[in-house]
Amino acid sequence: MNILDEIKNQITSNTVILYMKGTPEFPMCGFSSKVVKILQVLKTKFVYVNVLENMQIRRMLPKYSDWPTFPQLYVNGELIGGCDIISEMYDDESLKKKLEEVKSIEKEESISSPA
Repeated sequence: MNILDEIKNQITSNTVILYMKGTPEFPMCGFSSKVVKILQVLKTKFVYVNVLENMQIRRMLPKYSDWPTFPQLYVNGELIGGCDIISEMYDDESLKKKLEEVKSIEKEESISSPA
């Protein structure tokens, strides 16, 4: 499986997936940290991919998504956006509504992929 197929598979196989720098326990940038905190406040069940551990995903995801920065949050296969958009959606409660629609409220887990 090539890396673009792997990314597509990750996004379509997981209701909520966050591509971030670091892990929810140890975010490696402020933007990733903020998005994780928002998801945790909303008690969202999500998986994450640490793009610092997989340079192929880090390099190819922006091409796949046409979104240049991290973190990137996907819900039900749809790119929601990065930190600024997630923060705005949290503030106006549209993120909570979207997550309730896909019934993804509970905790995070990691999925690993070859480096």
